[in-house]
Amino acid sequence: MINSVDQRLLSLLRQNARTSVSDLARALDLSRSTVQSRIARLEANGIIRGYSLVLGGEYLAHQVEAHVSIKVHQKLTLKTNSALEQISHVAQLYAVSGEYDLLAIVQAQSLEELSAVLDEIGNLEGVERTNSAVILETKFKR
Repeated sequence: MINSVDQRLLSLLRQNARTSVSDLARALDLSRSTVQSRIARLEANGIIRGYSLVLGGEYLAHQVEAHVSIKVHQKLTLKTNSALEQISHVAQLYAVSGEYDLLAIVQAQSLEELSAVLDEIGNLEGVERTNSAVILETKFKR
């Protein structure tokens, strides 16, 4: 499906998705048009689905993040998923195995705001119970 050059290209884009095509071409020792074609093919094949914003600096220094495990009444899973998607503080939502059904990554600007979001999640129809773990420090992120 993809070869080692594509893997290197993906790795460079993971490090900085805004790297210019010219810089990517130099790093890969390929022509600019070849790199553009490879990116277009990776996008067309769904290997690259999009590009995202990575926050940093002062904004992140004041942000609070928590992993929230959520137990859901099975018959209300779709409704609960939809409700969680509407909460802007829920950055990511995963279906997981184990005692809990979902894992939400929740981001807020203060502990008070986080507490309010956790209450909002806990009060959603279909949510049986939650368990939260506040992130104290990020050691690394890829």
